[in-house]
Amino acid sequence: MGDVLSLAMPFFGLIFLGFFCGKLMDYPEDGLRWMNFFIIYVSLPAMMFKLVSAAPVEQLTNWPFVVGTTLSTLLAFVLAFGVGLLSTRDIRMATVQSVAGAYANIGYMGPGLTLAALGPSAIVPTALIFVFDNTLHFTLVPFLMALGSGERMRIGETVWFVIKRVITHPFNIATALGLMAATTHFVAPAPVETILQFLKNAAAPCALFTLGVTVALRPLKTVPVELPALIGIKLVLHPLIVWLMLSWLGDFGWEWTMTAVLMAALPPALNVFVIANQYKVYVEQASTAILVGTVLSVGTVTGLLWLMGNHVLPQRFVWPW
Repeated sequence: MGDVLSLAMPFFGLIFLGFFCGKLMDYPEDGLRWMNFFIIYVSLPAMMFKLVSAAPVEQLTNWPFVVGTTLSTLLAFVLAFGVGLLSTRDIRMATVQSVAGAYANIGYMGPGLTLAALGPSAIVPTALIFVFDNTLHFTLVPFLMALGSGERMRIGETVWFVIKRVITHPFNIATALGLMAATTHFVAPAPVETILQFLKNAAAPCALFTLGVTVALRPLKTVPVELPALIGIKLVLHPLIVWLMLSWLGDFGWEWTMTAVLMAALPPALNVFVIANQYKVYVEQASTAILVGTVLSVGTVTGLLWLMGNHVLPQRFVWPW
């Protein structure tokens, strides 16, 4: 258990350090803009490029794995959307609720935690999950928001908006460049390689600290009645669905399966608040979901790491048929 705590606590410790500093210092949230820019457009893309460019090319086309993990996230999304419709009867609010129940913190927490827990073998599955889960959310959210707006949906504009969001996302661009580098065996010049290494090393600490500060600056005001169900879907059902789905589809190996389960078990992403704020719906509740989910994930993610580390969780569920 000591090894598990040594692995998990630095990640959550950085989040809570950021949270403490956010509560301690009376700085406005605007002060985080350059830090967020650095994380989203510079350090995390550099890390993604480094990881993907070093991966074996043949592993980057594991389509059964992509289908299994993406379909699992879609199922979690649908379950959370159903909870949202039952509680609010509003498609736009239910869309944000579904994101809270299915969009894991795969950007800020995912790569650092999976690599620390499972080693270099987690590089490719982490990248694949990141790219295709983000593509799924970037596709579903604009369409559902347009559907729930009550206005006539302009299909062409919505499709173009989705395509732009997907192809211009800095993480997806970095992944594509990393794939090209892996295919061509490109090696960056030594000074560029050093800069990329600096940026890669800065990505996780900066992202986790900023996440803590961001949550601290959004006070907990109300706890919506549907929140326990949404958090339960995110922290428990989502990883369970991934484990069962991959068990059903085939044998992907210990590292790939556990990477997928761990990624799915992460708390709601900060993007839940970003999406809510963008569409001006469910904003305070989204902030609460991130805060509560992150706090509870200290126990659930640490417990999962213990199960994985002691091989209590089998690689595959043995189906009775």
